[in-house]
Amino acid sequence: MAGPRPGEVNKIVLAYSGGLDTSVILKWLQEVYDCEVVTFTADLGQGEEVEPAREKAKAAGVKEIFIDDLREEFVRDFVFPMFRANALYEGIYLLGTSIARPLISKRQIEIARQVGADAVSHGATGKGNDQIRFELGYYALEPDIKVIAPWREWDLDSRTKLMEFAREHQIPISRDKIDEPPYSTDANLLHISYEGKALEDPWVEADDAMYTRSVSPEMAPDTPTYVEIDFDQGDAVAVDGVEMSPATLLTKLNELGGANGIGRIDIVENRYVGMKSRGVYETPGGTILIAAHRGIESLTLDRGAAHLKDELMPRYAELVYNGFWFSPEREMLQAAVDESQKYVSGKVRLKLFKGSVSVVGRKSPVSLYSEQHVTFEADTVYDQRDAEGFIKLNALRLRLMNARKG
Repeated sequence: MAGPRPGEVNKIVLAYSGGLDTSVILKWLQEVYDCEVVTFTADLGQGEEVEPAREKAKAAGVKEIFIDDLREEFVRDFVFPMFRANALYEGIYLLGTSIARPLISKRQIEIARQVGADAVSHGATGKGNDQIRFELGYYALEPDIKVIAPWREWDLDSRTKLMEFAREHQIPISRDKIDEPPYSTDANLLHISYEGKALEDPWVEADDAMYTRSVSPEMAPDTPTYVEIDFDQGDAVAVDGVEMSPATLLTKLNELGGANGIGRIDIVENRYVGMKSRGVYETPGGTILIAAHRGIESLTLDRGAAHLKDELMPRYAELVYNGFWFSPEREMLQAAVDESQKYVSGKVRLKLFKGSVSVVGRKSPVSLYSEQHVTFEADTVYDQRDAEGFIKLNALRLRLMNARKG
């Protein structure tokens, strides 16, 4: 075994969804490690009931069961800081799965300390990014924690073996698991992802019936929806004049975006482990939010700061994608991003129409936009003759270089 051996662990905290995989993992941990297992289920706004996990854990003999509503913390302390950076991995992915993992890791370690556990466990496979994200989080917060990753340890290396184990141990198997779902999903308040199985051929278009958070753009209303979003120091605080908590606000934007067919992407991304993976994502509220945030930044952010942010953004996004949320370099970048947001306040008006989001209005009490300077009419604040010297000085090196050729 690559992880801790049986006898080396006294108590384990398992990230537990109550689904088939983590139910099998729970029983496997109890059998192999012969120690107490504590379950932790996080409500991140995945849209499914989390309470049934409590009954399943009780039925499996678990004595300490944690079910935590982390929606507000998720959006306030993880999603919003990331959106201040306008983070997009490989130019398109809004990092919905990636940004949830550090919060789960953080809470798992907190629970381990609370209950005196010396090990944590997760249900991520050995092929994906999530194992890295979880475990980098664990080790960053608790350097000596023992980590058990069953998918890297056990011999249940096929779906058939997994199902046989479940039947042998009287683990309930839902009908959709028996009928083989056509893809795997991961959901939270920011997005839902679809991967694998029916989506593994990147040439084959995803079935429209798969989507759960948005209507297709073709079926969206024929009249546009207008929405106004207020920002305060880089964070969205109100929708259409109504102040809302972070999770409530994102929920509202999800509703508006989903109704207008917004936020669907189909990409092939580069996993940190080295392989390419095809993923389909729905991020309706996040897609609106990033457009709105860029809209208010266009008024309030200095050119140099805005351009530097755009240069730093791919590095920031890569750190989040690869699992380095708790790294010093991400925290350094976050400090720079947050410094840039001091005056990113105001209101943005957006037009939502058949899958598209357009910024159609923006205003701010701290705007850097000067109508006096940009007007095509006569003005008294800008001497156009100044541009001649500016252009000649910028052209000087180009003229000298050309002279050398001659």
